Amino acid sequence: MDEAAQSDERARARTIVLRRLAASPRSRAELARSLAEKDVPADVAREVLDRYTELQLIDDQVYADLVVRSKQSTKGLARRGLAHELKRRGVGDAEASRALDQVDADLERTTAAELVERRLRSMTQLDRATATRRLVGMLARKGYDGATAMAVVREALEQTPGSGEGDDRRTVDGDGQPDES
Repeated sequence: MDEAAQSDERARARTIVLRRLAASPRSRAELARSLAEKDVPADVAREVLDRYTELQLIDDQVYADLVVRSKQSTKGLARRGLAHELKRRGVGDAEASRALDQVDADLERTTAAELVERRLRSMTQLDRATATRRLVGMLARKGYDGATAMAVVREALEQTPGSGEGDDRRTVDGDGQPDES
């Protein structure tokens, strides 16, 4: 490739990267995938990405911290779910580990309880076993471990009127309120 063609490829690569970064922050791996999809030569892509990393326009640690804060607050993801999300986005293990260190176990449990409380409102007609299975499944998909999920669900169900240990089914009357009979 002659110098003019390589210069054009560099300009095209810079444009692609800057457009992607303007839309939202990205990991270096995501940007590298974008450049590969646009058939930018690997050496040009590496050169452009190295330069933008040097200028701190690309910083996987800052990106990982941002993803962890965002996904934990908006989606209620637990540490394991966040780790999966970071890996999917191409964040390195070291950066992911440092970002996940900021996850507070107490906040994680509180978030799980809030998620269960919100979902439990729509489960008034379900029996306890079905509600438990669905709530634990929801938490598992968000990355919560089984022990935490079961404990949070059990606590929420115990605090819900009409869901005592012996209740196998909660029924509602015509108004959508728990049936007291």
